[in-house]
Amino acid sequence: MARLAAVLLLVSSARLASAASAQVFAPPSRGPLVQTANYTSFSNSTLNDKHKTKGKAFNRFIQVWLENTDFATAASTPVFESLAEQGILLTNSMAVTHPSEPNYVAAIGGDFFGMHDDNMYHVPSNISTVVDLLEERGVTWATYQENMPTTSFYGFDYHAKNYISPGSADYPYYVRKHNPLMIYDAISQDPKRVKRIRTFNDFANDVVNDAHDTTIDFAASFLEYWLLPLLTDPRVNDGETLIMVTFDEAETYSQQNRIASILLGGAIPLKLRGTEDDTLYTHYSSLSTVQNNWGLKSLGRGDTNSDLNNVFSFVAVKTGHKNTRIPADKVPQFNLTGVAPGALTSALFQPFPAPNLHATGAGGRGVLVRPGLDKTLTPDKLPAPVNLLNLNKTTPWQMSPRTGSGGAIIPCANSACA
Repeated sequence: MARLAAVLLLVSSARLASAASAQVFAPPSRGPLVQTANYTSFSNSTLNDKHKTKGKAFNRFIQVWLENTDFATAASTPVFESLAEQGILLTNSMAVTHPSEPNYVAAIGGDFFGMHDDNMYHVPSNISTVVDLLEERGVTWATYQENMPTTSFYGFDYHAKNYISPGSADYPYYVRKHNPLMIYDAISQDPKRVKRIRTFNDFANDVVNDAHDTTIDFAASFLEYWLLPLLTDPRVNDGETLIMVTFDEAETYSQQNRIASILLGGAIPLKLRGTEDDTLYTHYSSLSTVQNNWGLKSLGRGDTNSDLNNVFSFVAVKTGHKNTRIPADKVPQFNLTGVAPGALTSALFQPFPAPNLHATGAGGRGVLVRPGLDKTLTPDKLPAPVNLLNLNKTTPWQMSPRTGSGGAIIPCANSACA
């Protein structure tokens, strides 16, 4: 029997219909560990990870990402209230920007690089990600994407059979913007790594929805179908497992970007179950917590910013890590909707900056640098931002869906490489 990867980045696909016409959730199979024809392709492979790298507070970390919901809306839903009774409700957890895609990108690479939309991008292979950190220490990983048609699918989106409303037109269940590992060339263009970007049928085969533009009831029904059975399955949730249920961003852009996040699993101490944690966390906290738990290097970006990278408190207590307490009136606003300079914006384009090479992350080690990185392009030495749109150009890291669906990428332009 295969062993579940130590780190699972589980992300559901988008529901692109408007909320007014949102689908009502219908279970696609008898349970989360049952393959189904309602997903496009059956799995005939398994990762068969046999090695386990022990951590200080947990040996397996599963992230379940949902979409676009305000904290108050999610936290007051019965299924979330029930989950909070079993774990730790993070009451001061923040997304880092708007809209969806840059939050996913930030959670993998420690920065959203100026991205402020949901277009099709790719990040060059000289930019490090959490995968580099994990693999250096022998920690296995995988991501499972609901309704992705095949393992390693590179396309912009995918319209599949509408199993909820038979006879209706095919439905856009999967979109690439919620699949951040595919956006990084260091992963998607690596023949070995890309095979770890897998489907929900692969998840069922490896042993064992997101709420975007639907309703919180849809997300709740999905969790009741998919997550609740796994919480009592020792193949997934044993005494060494940490599970985080979180949202990519809040729905209301005019207010603070506060999201509902819950820590669950056997790794949560019994005395902390049913409690709340008001420490300031962001999407970079997942990176720093993983680094702290396994003694990993860092990315030298948002994951090493002491105002943004607090380690989950129960882990910090166990490892002796000191978090930063930020007064409520000093918490920055995370509901950014304007354009910030970066390589993934055409309006204020700048090359990818090098990370802070002098940083020390929560793992107590230095910064991991991938081959080909120009270490001289530090933030203070970047050229002034350029409005490429005024030149009838776009950032070289933006792709058209037609180009991307075939798996081709735009080569690195010398002027844009980090």
